[in-house]
Amino acid sequence: MTHFRMSEAAALIGVSDDTVRRWAADGRLESSTDSAGRQVVSGRSLAARALALAPSAEDGAPVRRSARNRFTGIVTGVEISGLVAQVELQCGPNRVVSLMTAEAARDLDLEVGSRATAIVKATTVIIETETR
Repeated sequence: MTHFRMSEAAALIGVSDDTVRRWAADGRLESSTDSAGRQVVSGRSLAARALALAPSAEDGAPVRRSARNRFTGIVTGVEISGLVAQVELQCGPNRVVSLMTAEAARDLDLEVGSRATAIVKATTVIIETETR
């Protein structure tokens, strides 16, 4: 079974180390001690906690949509050139880049510092893990 150190677990789900420690102490995360004597949490319990914390795609949405991959963040770059715009968002630790028409970027009033949500529906998603 996969285990994560407190700091790794916190980074994976976007909370502080103290929050992960508190959840482990409260029994909301399964924890144990690794061979080096550090407290770790199980990957399975961390995944369950992440799902419980994630907002539903339908929470407060006035419409329903088939795309489930939503990344809300802050706009860090808008570059409009001719008919095309490149918009960059920082969504937690993730950088999302979108190419769209310049007209769409203007209609959305996108500017650096504004909040935006990238909704992704892709036919190809590549998953990568570390070598064990």
